[in-house]
Amino acid sequence: MSDAVFQTIQSLVDRNPIMLFMKGDKQFPQCGFSARVVQILNHLGVEFETENVLESAEMRQGIKDFSQWPTIPQLYVKGEFIGGCDIVTDMYQSGELESLLSEKGLLKHAG
Repeated sequence: MSDAVFQTIQSLVDRNPIMLFMKGDKQFPQCGFSARVVQILNHLGVEFETENVLESAEMRQGIKDFSQWPTIPQLYVKGEFIGGCDIVTDMYQSGELESLLSEKGLLKHAG
């Protein structure tokens, strides 16, 4: 991974309290797994930013190298890698994701 891609990823993760690297964007997800994570975040009513990894092969590979995680989407909360679609879905269903977002001060309302 080039330094430029690493710096871009690090900057996105640092600047955005909830950052989702996905295929497509939050208005137009381009894979079912990415769409699922967007739905969950929208349902929780949190502000989040997305980065479309389909726009750059280097970014698509870079985020996998950055997180040591082989799949997209990837969710980061306050700089911490949370996981992909299955982990986010499990955490959402168990209430763990809402608790995490609440602890980090990212939920606008208590649910």
